[in-house]
Amino acid sequence: MSDNWRTHAKFWSTQYEVHAIDQRNHGKSFHSQEFNYDLMAADIIAYMDEQNIPQAIVIGHSMGGKTAMNLAFQYPTRVSKLIVADIAPKKYDIDTKFSNIIKGLLHLHNLTLRSRTEADTLLMPFVPELGVRQFLLKNLAWTEQKTLSLRCNIEVLQHRLKEIGAAPTGLPYSGKALFLAGKQSDYVLQTDMTAIQDLFPRASLHWVANAGHWLHAENPKGFNRALQDFLS
Repeated sequence: MSDNWRTHAKFWSTQYEVHAIDQRNHGKSFHSQEFNYDLMAADIIAYMDEQNIPQAIVIGHSMGGKTAMNLAFQYPTRVSKLIVADIAPKKYDIDTKFSNIIKGLLHLHNLTLRSRTEADTLLMPFVPELGVRQFLLKNLAWTEQKTLSLRCNIEVLQHRLKEIGAAPTGLPYSGKALFLAGKQSDYVLQTDMTAIQDLFPRASLHWVANAGHWLHAENPKGFNRALQDFLS
């Protein structure tokens, strides 16, 4: 969701024209029963065409990182540089990793919520980590009835975990690529570098200290330093 990138987008907008995009079924973007990485890559191209953007530096985190990888595979001339945050080009067992998050969001979806504090308390048994809950609660928006409702299409997403966990596929991307990994995260392992370099031969891997999966929020300074080194 683009709101997760608000602070970074503001920071980088002093040097670049920044477009922060909600993927389908997330944030303020449209809801759809169809949901896979090929479609989401095509969504980005449609947006770039609409905005007259012939080529861009593309950055994505987690699921957004897999979308960015697919975009580079399928439309390599539209991606000048690729930055992937804490995800590797491999299959993940999302059912296991996100089971409690999905259960928690479904629990919120089925309730009438009148405050974010209430929502946080209800989500806590499913997601004990405060930082993760803060990310998830950004999905809540006020309705005309003055209640809070999820903006993400959780009813579709709960049935698309296989697609979310799937490995991106395509011909290798020959452009420059940076893979950023949280030092305390288990999403990217040193052993993944072989698969990364097979598909992204000009890729480098940088570990962000004092950060887990949500590395751009947990260590924004370290995250931005790595980006600055790559882009300069």
